[in-house]
Amino acid sequence: QVQMVESGGGLVQAGGSLRLSCRAPGLGLTFSTYHMGWFRQVPGKEREFVGSINWSGERTFYADAAKGRFTVSRDDAKNTVILQMSGLKPEDTAVYCCAAGRSVQAADRWQTYDYWGQGTQVTVSS
Repeated sequence: QVQMVESGGGLVQAGGSLRLSCRAPGLGLTFSTYHMGWFRQVPGKEREFVGSINWSGERTFYADAAKGRFTVSRDDAKNTVILQMSGLKPEDTAVYCCAAGRSVQAADRWQTYDYWGQGTQVTVSS
């Protein structure tokens, strides 16, 4: 199993910002060939796509709920993908997980990703 570790979650007030990081040391030098995504999940609900970035970093994809507020970026030298979140709302409260996929045909479909982190909790208070 490939190790992927998220960090940066926490409690923030509505309107605030958080920066989530996902480090994937287990991917080694192949990290730069992976499409990297962020998903979130609330108990009892379906896993939800947030945003992703392709292997080259040239293309990003966002859910409608994330557009204009969230930004996905990557640092291949550190095997890290970042989710910068601003203008947070209580409905953004969830466990946020990063994912890596080698052949991602549809960025918003969790089934196309190969490896997952354990997730980090984000709680937005009103």
